[in-house]
Amino acid sequence: MNLFPETELDTLLFEKLARKDGAQAIAGIDEAGRGPLAGPVVAAAVILPLEFDLPGLDDSKKLSAKKREQLYPLIRQQALAVGVGVSRADEIDQINILQATLKGMTRAVGRLSIPPDYLLIDGITPVPLNIPQKTIKKGDSRSLSIAAASVIAKVVRDRIMVSYHKLFPEYGFAGHKGYGSQQHRDTIARIGPCVCHRRSFRGVREHCDQP
Repeated sequence: MNLFPETELDTLLFEKLARKDGAQAIAGIDEAGRGPLAGPVVAAAVILPLEFDLPGLDDSKKLSAKKREQLYPLIRQQALAVGVGVSRADEIDQINILQATLKGMTRAVGRLSIPPDYLLIDGITPVPLNIPQKTIKKGDSRSLSIAAASVIAKVVRDRIMVSYHKLFPEYGFAGHKGYGSQQHRDTIARIGPCVCHRRSFRGVREHCDQP
């Protein structure tokens, strides 16, 4: 029997169905930063209480930076547990972005103060952990636990990129957050990449010094 219908209106439905199946600590998992040319990929895992209500919470990509910053401390306050995992640019280059993302998710789960017994994961790729789990396409719009994780991951990553901007202001990281804007690409072409860049990504690798 399919406990997880593909269409639903209740954004806590996946959590409720998992609890019906016996789960107690359900972690929503999402990441931020798979596509940029620079910076880490950041994953977050969030366990919400049974009765959770935070008006305005949605997929982080649908929210303004100001709204995400407003929601961030509220999620931290209301969540039962929050874990964050980071995979840096050099690790992404070594093992590829998918594997680095999965490592970040694994680290995020490992940093939860409450061990989860069920995972709800945004996307289609399971996390390599021996924990029952469900992958959900567009999960950040369909599950509040995943939406909360998406906000945590995005805010943490944006803050990291702002800190990188202070070290390497010429690239404009505070604005584009490492994504491939024309200004960013032009700067890489003009002065080359820095240590924050993903040298295996197109748009960067063409401008790396050849061995």
